[in-house]
Amino acid sequence: MRTILTEERAAGFARIALGHVERDYPNKLDHVMDGPADAAVPRALHPVFFGSFDWHSCVHGHWMLARLLRRFPAMEPAGAVRDLFDRRLTPDAVAGEIAYLSRPSSRGFERPYGWAWLLKLAAELRGLDGPGQAAWGVTLAPLADAFADRFLAFLPKAAYPVRTGTHFNGAFALALARDYAVATEDDALLGLLWEKAVDWFGRDRGCQAWEPGGDDFLSPALMEAECMRRLLPPGEWRPWFDGFLPGLAGGHPEALFRPASVSDRSDGKIAHLDGLNLSRAWCWRGLASALPASDPRRALLEDAAERHLEAGLGTVRGDYMGEHWLASFAVLALEA
Repeated sequence: MRTILTEERAAGFARIALGHVERDYPNKLDHVMDGPADAAVPRALHPVFFGSFDWHSCVHGHWMLARLLRRFPAMEPAGAVRDLFDRRLTPDAVAGEIAYLSRPSSRGFERPYGWAWLLKLAAELRGLDGPGQAAWGVTLAPLADAFADRFLAFLPKAAYPVRTGTHFNGAFALALARDYAVATEDDALLGLLWEKAVDWFGRDRGCQAWEPGGDDFLSPALMEAECMRRLLPPGEWRPWFDGFLPGLAGGHPEALFRPASVSDRSDGKIAHLDGLNLSRAWCWRGLASALPASDPRRALLEDAAERHLEAGLGTVRGDYMGEHWLASFAVLALEA
């Protein structure tokens, strides 16, 4: 049976995120302090996305809340989510985020993972149409424009892909940025994303999938395939996919079908592997959806997605790792 996002589960995820996106503990002082450490009234450097320890985690926590609100506008925490966005997404606060981004020292800030998540959030906000909700996307738009401009400036210079299974993965960034480009009808950005995907990955064949790495939370192999699915026309993607993972019908590469084992969840790096299981489920579902029902690989991919979901969903709890980021990846997988 296919695991789905229920209203009960969505409410639980929303409560997890609401517990940390405005909490600056554990914190990074460069997120919340400006000037001397003993200043009487320190100024927030990130007036919108200061919680969750990592800026990018705060951003995708907001994305998840927006997604859950759109899917279940009557869920029990919906009022608290609306209050959060009304409180945080103000013109002055967004201007503060842009000011931080404009500093010369911030040129590479959150590249490319945080860039992609901010655009994903902006795209999600555009889909909210409840009373007063359209204003949130309008307010965030200048910050999204700034990050879209960063992609436009950076990608032509990025001669080589980064295939690691962590924050620097290029395929993940292209995949999420594509959703923003489609939502905003930004043909220039969409064209550049397509061009870079083809440049980076278009010649890849016979993937060996030497994974997982010890701190992966993204599958280099499956993320690349999902990126290409999102950016290539179907008639071009299928031949590329057949050549990239030619052994799928026989269950190869075996490592991709086997959920990662997590030996120590108290170690943040090792615990990344819980996220790998969830992000693999997201990719498997997306890839399966692009295959016709008559393709024998489709059932294999759907089964792999369910097994990875089963391995990862139980780890999404109210502890630090669960609230910090795993719930967002669970929603990606459940909504794929």
